[in-house]
Amino acid sequence: QVQLQESGPGLVKPSQTLSLTCTVSGGSITTSYYAWSWIRQPPGKGLEWMGVIAYDGSTYYSPSLKSRTSISRDTSKNQFSLQLSSVTPEDTAVYYCAREIATMFVHWGQGTQVTVSS
Repeated sequence: QVQLQESGPGLVKPSQTLSLTCTVSGGSITTSYYAWSWIRQPPGKGLEWMGVIAYDGSTYYSPSLKSRTSISRDTSKNQFSLQLSSVTPEDTAVYYCAREIATMFVHWGQGTQVTVSS
């Protein structure tokens, strides 16, 4: 069974870069035709899809976050990562990684709280 686990700092200062990693077990991130997404949920708000890296390494980002977001992967470690630059307190959220196929999110990590504060 595929499992995903987010990791990274829980506290980031404004203007810095938020970096998170998702470690995948039970399945390869290069398996056709899966894709691997980052999704967040700010306090009191709904889920926001941030971007995705596909099995072939191609990436797609939310237009509203594209200028600040980068998703990459390390196939040797079966991990994919998120970087969000120039963060503000509005980027405070629970961040999730998820496996996607045919636009459906079929597996999720447990989520990790990231707070942006000085």
